[in-house]
Amino acid sequence: MRSLKEIFIERQEGILRIAIKENSKLRECFIEEESDEVFAGQIYKGIVKNIVPAIKSAFVDIGLKKNAYMYLDTKFKNMGTKKGDEVLVEVVKEEIGSKGAKVTNALSLPGRYSVLQTLTRELTFSRKIENPEFKEAVSRGIVKPRDVGVMIRTNAVNVGIDVLNEEICRLNAKYRELVKKAEFSNKPGLIFDYGGILGRVLRDKVDEDTSRIYVDSREDYEYIGSFLAENTDVRAERVYHEDERTLLDYYGIEKEIMGLRHRKVYLSCGGHIVIDRTEAMYVIDVNSGKNVKGTSIEKTVHQTNVQAAAEIARQIRLRNLSGIIVVDFIDMDNSQHRQEVLDTLSSGFAGDKSKTTVYGFTELNLVQIARRRTGKPISDYIEEPCGQCSGSGSRLKFSYICLLMRNELLRISGQRDLGHIHITVSGMYEKDIRGDMLGFVRSIGALDKKVYLTVSKSEGFKVEPLIFDSQVQSLEQFRVFG
Repeated sequence: MRSLKEIFIERQEGILRIAIKENSKLRECFIEEESDEVFAGQIYKGIVKNIVPAIKSAFVDIGLKKNAYMYLDTKFKNMGTKKGDEVLVEVVKEEIGSKGAKVTNALSLPGRYSVLQTLTRELTFSRKIENPEFKEAVSRGIVKPRDVGVMIRTNAVNVGIDVLNEEICRLNAKYRELVKKAEFSNKPGLIFDYGGILGRVLRDKVDEDTSRIYVDSREDYEYIGSFLAENTDVRAERVYHEDERTLLDYYGIEKEIMGLRHRKVYLSCGGHIVIDRTEAMYVIDVNSGKNVKGTSIEKTVHQTNVQAAAEIARQIRLRNLSGIIVVDFIDMDNSQHRQEVLDTLSSGFAGDKSKTTVYGFTELNLVQIARRRTGKPISDYIEEPCGQCSGSGSRLKFSYICLLMRNELLRISGQRDLGHIHITVSGMYEKDIRGDMLGFVRSIGALDKKVYLTVSKSEGFKVEPLIFDSQVQSLEQFRVFG
């Protein structure tokens, strides 16, 4: 059965969030904050600052606080790199802790149907393209620039040669433009960014199954319109969101994103999975929980493990977990049941652009998953260290809780005209609020209101209108603004 895909794009001050639903179920979520951080796919002009032969790496100044590092290898044709050289590099991995970004001189400019590659002059095809007649037709009809390579993506099978050649021409023009820009730039810095996360989602996630794209920014609405005009195999409808409530809150997605903070995820069969993060890897435990109604233990275990496998793949993609992931399934002896679990896991990663490998069961009944890192996990955008003690606890990000308060205030304001609002918030945020009261009130959209603040011991918050004079008088001592 064909899936129905909807994409929700919400842009607010300083943050872009994109959610993808398939058949009304949240499948993927992407967040990008306005910052000086580097992102995979960006192209920078850099200056080589140091060569370290022992680790076969060059350290490159790309205009940020931390130098990036680039592997030196004959396959990258960069063994002659010297200190002081100016280089064009593409970010492969973002910064981690004190470690700078990983970059490469092998540039690739991706389109929807093809990828321009600078270290080769070959015409190649995606491994998923097996039709020899299609390959032959493309090889005869393609107009390829002489000094670069072109890789044909799987989406190309849905369009004609003319459309493919038009895209290659556009990509080649972009490449010439960024090379020229780098030549005339006298200092290291960002040269090209592909449209950020929005451009990547449009290229990699929008397809013939996409029915609607919801967007709340007029600029993004026009950008998506241009994309749809250039990509004839997509028939998605653009929907401009004009309601005062934020887009993700309006469509109920905000609650689902908040749910990604929880370690425990329940399954429909009554079982659950528990997701934990360690310094070296993620560990996921599968439990039968309340799934004890069946008369056969083997059937109960099989049912729980299969459901868990499907949910684990979904959660990994939703939370953008990467690196080494170890799953502890409930013990199974039946080899067919084990294979079904592995097949369910693998199918859950179909269409995932982050390369993922699922390994077979170990003797301890563990399954290992390796997933390439692309961006940060969602938890890094919505959580931060609590700072209350010397432990390793976390709290909802202050900026995120302000966003949620603003959503709640907009919801309440849509029901009645408000002049006074009472906010109850956890004590762990009191210092942040009182340290910049004007900034806090502005961030929640309450500059035209009188704000009353009280503190509680619970982690959450509450926003409520003060309708009666008696309510206002009883809280007068807690008024902090207006």
